[in-house]
Amino acid sequence: MADTLTPVLTADWADEQSWKLATYERNGGYRALRTALRMAPDDIITAVKDSGLRGRGGAGFPTGMKWGFIPQDNPNPKYLVVNADESEPGTCKDIPLMMASPHTLVEGVVISSFAIRANRAFIYIRGEVVHVVRRVQAAVAEAYAAGHLGRNIHGSGYDLDVVVHAGAGAYICGEETALLEGLEGRRGQPRLRPPFPAVAGLYASPTVINNVESIASVPSIVGNGAEWFASMGTEKSKGFGIFSLSGHVANPGQYEAPLGVTLRTLIDLAGGVRHGHELKFWTPGGSSTPILTAEHLDVPLDFEAVAGAGSMLGTRALQIFDETTCVVRSVLRWTEFYKHESCGKCTPCREGTYWLVQVLTKLENGTGQEKDLGVLLDQCDNILGRAFCALGDGATSPITSSIEYFRDEYLQHLTNGGCPFDPVASTLFAAEGAR
Repeated sequence: MADTLTPVLTADWADEQSWKLATYERNGGYRALRTALRMAPDDIITAVKDSGLRGRGGAGFPTGMKWGFIPQDNPNPKYLVVNADESEPGTCKDIPLMMASPHTLVEGVVISSFAIRANRAFIYIRGEVVHVVRRVQAAVAEAYAAGHLGRNIHGSGYDLDVVVHAGAGAYICGEETALLEGLEGRRGQPRLRPPFPAVAGLYASPTVINNVESIASVPSIVGNGAEWFASMGTEKSKGFGIFSLSGHVANPGQYEAPLGVTLRTLIDLAGGVRHGHELKFWTPGGSSTPILTAEHLDVPLDFEAVAGAGSMLGTRALQIFDETTCVVRSVLRWTEFYKHESCGKCTPCREGTYWLVQVLTKLENGTGQEKDLGVLLDQCDNILGRAFCALGDGATSPITSSIEYFRDEYLQHLTNGGCPFDPVASTLFAAEGAR
């Protein structure tokens, strides 16, 4: 496994007007589409299966296998839906990809739609990022004008229309069935499964739902071959991915590398933790994944190794926190987000996230008791695996992991009468003690 950067999706980001069709085609864009249109759709699905591409949205489900679930004997239309509702704290790879190289996504959409025999595709983008919506809309318009979309694409007889849809800003719409509800004009809430989207998804028709990066990786697989893609990464986690480093590093940003690279290597590439400080804790896949510590610096960042360390690779949103950061305050802020974004459909998540915030707030303020840690863990246990979707599970992850690694810091809040990282609170507590 190589440990150096492998720019594929990010290769052209530094080019002048990289988002324009002319720039994309000058760098070889849409060649893979022409290759794909000369292939049988099933051969494209086989190539994606053989490449080992796994979903880049967090779950890591094999992409080609998901495509293969589409029942071709179903008389209803087939749909491709791209999940671009990137809104989890810390996750920031799909938005820069769509801004810098939207045609990579559009080409992937056409190839993927052709493979599953869909004649209509939807790109569902987080509504707050209006600049991204406009850029992708402009790219789609350019693709139509150039004949990459529309009727009889490049004389192949294949027709495809693409709709760019702006969501209303609900984090829950990152859950694939809630996204479908939003596309159909209803309130974004998860659906009961089965039936699964592959059988009865959008408009009760067979539907494939994939993350932006998953679809954007397809042109490189078709253009370079499944073996080329599978030659990177690890045995079970093939290929490359965009790792988003944010927080207390010298040069935060997007680093594209093979799966299996370590955080130590990525931090070195990013110039190290900010000068004069050291790593305290980090998230491997966004705020909904269990936190890890400096002892996990050399864990390979692939699906299996990160799971073995007690966390999840997720969206590879590597948030780096140094020793100046209060773990309790960070976890409280994340939990407040999940409480706010709960759709309210199920009791464990709706009520559970509310009470998690209440207990965490007491602990952060130093007004709780040691037994509140047990209450927190009991609340998490009653939410985990019992919520309607993964939002509830994700809300518990940073809490349970932070208590595992930083229990003493929680207790320090109680003995300190407030956050020990807050100089004002610490000074007031010291003054009270002196009296």
